[in-house]
Amino acid sequence: MSKFAKSLVSAAVVTTAMTATTVTVQAADRVLLKTPIAFGSHLPALGTPIKWVSEQLPLMSEGSIKMKLYEPGKLVGAKEILGAVSAGKVNSGYATAGYWQGKIPAAALFSAVPFGPEAGEYMAWLYYGNGLKLYQEMYDSNGYNVKVLPCAIISPETSGWFKKEINTPDDLKGLNMRFFGLGASVMEKMGVSTSQLPGGEIFGALEKGAIDATEFSQPAIDQRLGLYKIAKYNYFPGWHQQATIFELLINKDTWNDMSKSQKAIVDNTCKASVTNAIAEGEAMQFDVMANAKDNGVHIRYWNDTMLTAFEDKWDEVVSEKTAEDPFFKKVWDDLSTFRKGYDLWESNAFLPRAKNN
Repeated sequence: MSKFAKSLVSAAVVTTAMTATTVTVQAADRVLLKTPIAFGSHLPALGTPIKWVSEQLPLMSEGSIKMKLYEPGKLVGAKEILGAVSAGKVNSGYATAGYWQGKIPAAALFSAVPFGPEAGEYMAWLYYGNGLKLYQEMYDSNGYNVKVLPCAIISPETSGWFKKEINTPDDLKGLNMRFFGLGASVMEKMGVSTSQLPGGEIFGALEKGAIDATEFSQPAIDQRLGLYKIAKYNYFPGWHQQATIFELLINKDTWNDMSKSQKAIVDNTCKASVTNAIAEGEAMQFDVMANAKDNGVHIRYWNDTMLTAFEDKWDEVVSEKTAEDPFFKKVWDDLSTFRKGYDLWESNAFLPRAKNN
């Protein structure tokens, strides 16, 4: 064999070895995020954002990151997602932090805040204030082995569906109502008995009379649940959820094993999802509301007496929770300081809202 031929053979062997090594490394670097979700992927703005993320990740990463979604209850129950991800039973999950407020009181502040920030202000605090730092610190300090990424946000929800008109605080007393998050504590102080039923159980409970009223989400989402068929009075504004954050939780061991590029792709895809989710939510509400009368629905805006009563009770809830839990106080104080600064911008920058009819 000539020297030239030997050189070709040697080069071929080296190239083959390098290619095999590269393939092995690439295979080892592939990540499959098995992701139970708390909201059905068919629900617009609630479940569709994470479905969009699952479609974008393999495209953005050229196949090195894939995500397999598991519909609510198929692999892990919605309220078990945090524990399952932390323990490594699954390596990721999609939910909202308000589900964990029974174990971590401050978690609700990273989900939805009564009379709290709208989406733009919330995002400003998260990304350019101390929000994200405190969000991760919350999980770390409570012993959860998770990396948290905000992965969607929606704008205001409706304030609730009632079978009768509500004109005074007394009209609420004695009602059984499905209610979420910190707003439920406010409603309890208003004399309402609350429960946090999952979306799939609300219609049946309302139909059977197990609950008298309910809130769930935005008009286009509530329509999917058929709430208008039973409760004909739909109240606004959603004082309890002016904006709601949804989180992607990734097991920290899985996160730490990912390359810098993979981490950046997941992080930035979630940021893109935040933009996509709020755009989707904002675009689909008015058509549903415009057709409300066709379904016999009466849209109502809370009178000043009711809004003042809700806010007064919220102030009581804040006083109690900040006194009971030091980390809740830490987050609340930081958010409040940010919001006081933001008020100067907000009060000068924006046109007045259009008056409700």
